[in-house]
Amino acid sequence: MPNEQLQTATFAGGCFWCMVKPFDTLPGIHSVISGYTGGTIANPTYEQVKSGKTGHMEAIQIQYDPEIFPYEQLLELYWTQVDPTDDGGQFFDRGSNYRTAVFFHDDTQRRLAEQSRARLEASGRFNQPIVTRLLPAAPFYPAEEEHQKFYQKHPQRYQQERSESGRDAFIVQTWGKTDEMDQHAAATHKKENA
Repeated sequence: MPNEQLQTATFAGGCFWCMVKPFDTLPGIHSVISGYTGGTIANPTYEQVKSGKTGHMEAIQIQYDPEIFPYEQLLELYWTQVDPTDDGGQFFDRGSNYRTAVFFHDDTQRRLAEQSRARLEASGRFNQPIVTRLLPAAPFYPAEEEHQKFYQKHPQRYQQERSESGRDAFIVQTWGKTDEMDQHAAATHKKENA
């Protein structure tokens, strides 16, 4: 029986292999699915999306309980996983299919995403403009099974991808943390003490 409390969040943050784990084991998160969104054809394959010709971005779709893990906290964690100043892709993954975007599902999410992005821009943390798009949610197509929970199925390849891509180094340089849970704890502590 579906939980009527659950809501949906959709984020594009470059390689979806690297975007699942930071959200997947947190309280109130019921599922994190890798997939494709924002493009022009139905049911694209990984190879089609990778070609950059379909208009899709690799993305994750999260089912969450907002009473336990509010959307604002999802946004805070999202920003710590991406380079929001890079419009050409993310880290060593280049192309429009690896760009960043927050896909909002309603006016509340749109407003919260706008406020969150504005706070990040005003924080002075980045010297370049924030270019992450805020877009209306589009059809979301789950990726092939081999791409789901990649960090669990292939832990060594997952760690190699995060390290070699430059993502982990960027996170350490920008936020001072490497472990996703530590980042979330820091963001929550900051919010609670603001």
